[in-house]
Amino acid sequence: MLDINPILLLATFVVFVSLIAVLNSWLYNPLISFMKKRDDDIKKDLEKVGNNDDEINDLNKKAESIIMNAKLEAAALREKVIADAKELVDSKLEAKRAELAQEYLLFEKSLSDNKKELTTDLLKQVPVFKEAVKAKFSQI
Repeated sequence: MLDINPILLLATFVVFVSLIAVLNSWLYNPLISFMKKRDDDIKKDLEKVGNNDDEINDLNKKAESIIMNAKLEAAALREKVIADAKELVDSKLEAKRAELAQEYLLFEKSLSDNKKELTTDLLKQVPVFKEAVKAKFSQI
């Protein structure tokens, strides 16, 4: 019933070994070399990414220092501009105060002159007023 044919067994073994040899040279070795190359490429890319991370961190630190310096310069410039503006306002304010003080002195002098003029005019008209008052008393 079941006979084992040695020639057929040998032929099957030869076909199997030759198939493994052919598959090894045409499929397994190229596939393994491709996977090895891919692993090497992945390792290289990971190293590059690590280097890029270091570069990115360095560039971020430089950018932060530049921004910090710019903020400090801006603050210093702002303080200088504010101080200059205050100085300009103070000088204009002092000039206006001096001008107003001068105008006030002129006004006081004018007022004093008007007072003297009015006093002299009233003193000149005192006799006329006295006569007008005497005339009113005499009518009463």
